Amino acid sequence: MTEAGFAGDVALLFDALPDRISGAVVATGRSDRLVEVVMDLGRPAEARFDDGMASLGTEPVTADEIAFVTSNIGEFGDDNRAGIEKTLHRISAIRNRRGAVVGLTCRVGRAVYGTIDIISDLLGCGGILIMGPPGVGKTTMLREMARVIAENKRVVIVDTSNEIAGDGDVPHPGIGRARRMQVPHPDRQHAVMIEAVENHMPEVIVVDEIGVLEETYAARTIAERGVQLIATAHGNTLENLVQNPTLSELLGGIESVTLSDEEARKRRTQKTVLERKSPPAFDVLVEIRSRGSLIIHRDLAHATDMLLRGMPFQAENRVRTESGEIRSFSVNVEPESARPLSGTEDAAPEFRAHPSDLRGREDLRIYPYGISRNHLENAILSLGSTAIIVRDPDEADLVLTLKSRAGRSGSRLNDAISRRLPVFSIRSNTIAQIQSFISENLM
Repeated sequence: MTEAGFAGDVALLFDALPDRISGAVVATGRSDRLVEVVMDLGRPAEARFDDGMASLGTEPVTADEIAFVTSNIGEFGDDNRAGIEKTLHRISAIRNRRGAVVGLTCRVGRAVYGTIDIISDLLGCGGILIMGPPGVGKTTMLREMARVIAENKRVVIVDTSNEIAGDGDVPHPGIGRARRMQVPHPDRQHAVMIEAVENHMPEVIVVDEIGVLEETYAARTIAERGVQLIATAHGNTLENLVQNPTLSELLGGIESVTLSDEEARKRRTQKTVLERKSPPAFDVLVEIRSRGSLIIHRDLAHATDMLLRGMPFQAENRVRTESGEIRSFSVNVEPESARPLSGTEDAAPEFRAHPSDLRGREDLRIYPYGISRNHLENAILSLGSTAIIVRDPDEADLVLTLKSRAGRSGSRLNDAISRRLPVFSIRSNTIAQIQSFISENLM
């Protein structure tokens, strides 16, 4: 891989920093690995590299130094982000209660060519959604995808914070022949997405950070109009999308459905299940686990359906080795589903409970142990269950806990087991997991 104009871009960022801070970064000898420079009023500045952090001296950052930086960059938008013209750098501000800037995060932006060789075969597979933790290169990959696709198709980038195509009116060359539409205000991103389709006849729309309901609806509208959509979203995995009531709309929306007796027997499930309402806005999901390691769901609709049914399914794991070789192999995805357990590994068999003992009971009293009461309350209300949350295990009909806690010794959990209360566990403390447990085991 080669980095396009990296040295020149970093020089422009250093020009915007106070000399003592930029000089301290250069003195580390690791400028080529710089991720960001952090400046907080009254504290020493720090440099963050891709392999660690370093303090940039002992002198605290002054108000004059923060003012020096803000005067040498573009204007801050409503999202408190600014840039440097003709570069991909992003400067984010922290303000006090009076609106004055008291902290800066100066993130290095790179146009890196060759980052999408690991997924180049997916570019013609329809809509692609990219997920992953911060700092793993989602935006870098998005930019490179736009550049490559724009060689043969009409591509429009909806650039909310100017992260994809850089600050200023002239886009960074890193996007190639793709066109860029800037967004005047973050809450207008969804409107600009629709405007791009209606006014500029793109074959491909590229968007960074879909995060609110209006943007998910805009994404579905674009997909229904036959335009290929490539975007990133908050979250790490497909299960994060399913559990997020807003972003689950990207999967077609999740709803609770009551099956007929015959259909429930055919599926071997309970009568109340979670299902998709409509087709997803994307065809493929790429989970970036780390730099050079991806999980790919080629059929997002099928993967979502299997996840909602609590059934295992296949995904593809791709890894780039240190030598640059790309390896691919199949992995089995096991959905996190609720199941009854004894409270401890060595508990007697008679303490094990079966859901059929409790299913359909009115005003079932649940004691949450290590489970969010708010999540449990929201799950009960959303499903129309008559279950009641109690604060004392002595008043409970069952205990709901996490699998991680069920294997530990705990006084309240042990008390519940000694009283022969049924103890159930789920794997994660989310509304979706609790809903699945209630609908499948208690209703």
